[in-house]
Amino acid sequence: MLASLLLAAFCLNAQASHHYLRKGNEAYEEDDYKSAEEYYRKSIEERNTPKGNYNLGNAIYQQGRYPEAIRRFEQAAQTSKDEEAKASAFHNLGNAYLQGQDFQKAVDAYKNSLRLRPADQSTKYNLAMAQRLMELQQQQQQQQDQQKNDQKDQQQEQQQQSGQSQGQEENQQQQQQSQGQQPQQQQEEQQQKASQEQPEGSQQEQDGQAISKEEAQRLLDIIEEEELRVMEKMKKQQAKPAARSGKDW
Repeated sequence: MLASLLLAAFCLNAQASHHYLRKGNEAYEEDDYKSAEEYYRKSIEERNTPKGNYNLGNAIYQQGRYPEAIRRFEQAAQTSKDEEAKASAFHNLGNAYLQGQDFQKAVDAYKNSLRLRPADQSTKYNLAMAQRLMELQQQQQQQQDQQKNDQKDQQQEQQQQSGQSQGQEENQQQQQQSQGQQPQQQQEEQQQKASQEQPEGSQQEQDGQAISKEEAQRLLDIIEEEELRVMEKMKKQQAKPAARSGKDW
């Protein structure tokens, strides 16, 4: 008797879950992602399924809440027993990581999807794009690190030059004290000589540093333009909901 009651309750929950899932798909098809999210949540409350989490992740993704979508796609990928469904969950997981600019995790997710569905061209395209964006990000970080190192070296050089100038002035003062007052013309000659003792290379190095910064900025501008161009293409690759995929999900 108890088993019969439990089975009946399970069936009722499954029916209610399926009803809300279907309503959520209808709302999603109409681009009403907020309503779709509400229906998918109700579906999961009745019965927590990989399919419900996957579709809920899609509705959340479309609203731009990528960290939350990531959690739903991960749950769907971990709990689904169907390889096709797992591949779709990993694909959309990669999309969410890509939108959050976590390119390494996006690459990993796309690779997991391709292990299950090797011929998927959309996943291959997104994987290549994520790898390219990761390279651009690493190059930009390296350039920023180089700029910081260059600035640090320049500051140290300026401090060293300042110390040398101060030492020269002290030597001049000591010479003046030991030799007594010198004619004004001789003092001017010594000051001019002291200024000429500054290595010409120091000014060239500073000029070279300025050119290096300009070159670095130019490279950064190129990277940003390339990243914007690629991201525009990426935005066209939206998450693939069950209702639009034509698959059982």
